[in-house]
Amino acid sequence: MADIILQEKIRSKLLVIRGQRVMIDRDLAEFYGVETKALNQAVKRNIERFPGDFMFQLTKEEMENWKSQFVTSNGDKMGLRKRSHVFTEHGVAMLSSVLKSKKAVRINIAIMRVFVMVSRIINSSKDLAEKIGELERKYDRHDKKIKDIFSALHCLVKGKKEEESKKEEIGFKV
Repeated sequence: MADIILQEKIRSKLLVIRGQRVMIDRDLAEFYGVETKALNQAVKRNIERFPGDFMFQLTKEEMENWKSQFVTSNGDKMGLRKRSHVFTEHGVAMLSSVLKSKKAVRINIAIMRVFVMVSRIINSSKDLAEKIGELERKYDRHDKKIKDIFSALHCLVKGKKEEESKKEEIGFKV
């Protein structure tokens, strides 16, 4: 049960920035039980392990946008003097090699499970959307064929009525 609660907390901290699912350094530090400064120092000491697709620093605009989404007091925002770093799924995985406590390992496993779970949900949504699209295309063709059938039937019925009226005009009983 505790794992489910932890995973839900982690999921709530996932953000999409620059089209990538990421986590903010201060949220990761909180989960790992370290100060944000300590987490970032560990990363700086091992910066070669964190290329741009593993970690990047928010732009000023991204930082302002992120801060505007807070539903907390200004006291929480006051500690944000520097632009935050964000970590992609690969960056979070790499954090396990620079933060070596037992808690860091446990948290890292939970975070990786959440990234995988979210990816599966997104992929299944895409699969479902594709299948719905296929059905729409299939039934759209059927609709056209059904319309063609009704159109042909209308022509046949109209043709019979015209034929009957012509017969009546020349004196045949219909």
